[in-house]
Amino acid sequence: MEQLHNLETPALLLERARMDYNILRMQTQVASLGCRLRPHVKTSKSLPVVQAQIDAGAQAITVSTLKEAEQFFEAGVQDILYAVAIAPNKLAHALRLGARGCRLSVIVDSVAAAHAVVRACASADAGEMLPTLIEIDSDGHRSGVRPADPVLLDIGRVLDAAGLLAGVMTHAGSSYDLDTPQALAAMAAQERDAVLACAQALREAGLPCERVSVGSTPTALSATDLTGVTEVRAGVYVFFDLVMAGIGVCGVDDIALSVLTSVIGHRPDKGWLIVDAGWMAMSRDRGTQKQKIDHGYGLICDVDGAPITELWMSGANQEHGIVSLRAGAPASDLAGRYPIGSLLRVLPNHACATGAQFDTYRVIEGNRIVATWPRFSGW
Repeated sequence: MEQLHNLETPALLLERARMDYNILRMQTQVASLGCRLRPHVKTSKSLPVVQAQIDAGAQAITVSTLKEAEQFFEAGVQDILYAVAIAPNKLAHALRLGARGCRLSVIVDSVAAAHAVVRACASADAGEMLPTLIEIDSDGHRSGVRPADPVLLDIGRVLDAAGLLAGVMTHAGSSYDLDTPQALAAMAAQERDAVLACAQALREAGLPCERVSVGSTPTALSATDLTGVTEVRAGVYVFFDLVMAGIGVCGVDDIALSVLTSVIGHRPDKGWLIVDAGWMAMSRDRGTQKQKIDHGYGLICDVDGAPITELWMSGANQEHGIVSLRAGAPASDLAGRYPIGSLLRVLPNHACATGAQFDTYRVIEGNRIVATWPRFSGW
């Protein structure tokens, strides 16, 4: 089998055992709460990864692009939620997927978008429908209808008149700003309560609300009671990353994704190592910058994956990463310790963003490469 030392760098590494453990952990958690898991596949964009989630018990998926919907439908996944508010110029594409047998559902958070979905379905061939969920803003993080906003019923009536109202969904994105079990559990409860209140308001108005969907990796792993919720969406748990470790829902040794990089230069005058993984490999995501430990552009590890705590990727250019000693670390001859050609691994701040820089995963067991899995990107 191919060894890590034979790879050209930078290369994206995936530790299969860690991934399998992460998948099982989330599947077990959601099942224990009486919900079905609809994993968000935007993190991996890779059929072998999604197949592992299906093998563990997932029966449906969430996507962030219609390209993802196309790719996974063609691979045999039929129940798909496109969890970005639908733009009118994507409705024809979505309806084509539906005409081919994909059970695709979409989301809206405005009356205008609801009317656009209704018009598109009305002008399509008979029987082509797009079940539609109303997006709820459960935490002020991004988009969605606030629970007390009367526009919720306005949107519901527009969709119901066309037989398209499928339910409600929300994403507690502000959970990414938390870092204690108590705060995370409270956010999970807030997410649940907000979406259940909207479901109740629709039903009291005589409108159907079959699906009640929540989801983020931190809240999914922190929830203790999801009574009334039908499904949970989460994505980054499949790999985890440094932001998730900083939040406290995983440990560094749960992170399944890393970037293999080579030392290509030294700057003794600055105390730097130069590696060939810049922001084009790691991404520009600095999600740990506002956490208790700032990992720069990633956590530096040795070739076996053991963290080197005194080092960090302090800077990045397009193809160059700058590795330096952390403040307070004892002086060290980095050039002597890490000569040209030395291999290091870098754990990502944000697995989705780092994964997006590559088109393959090199699946590893120890230092052996056991498979190469394709990954796609784009819209």
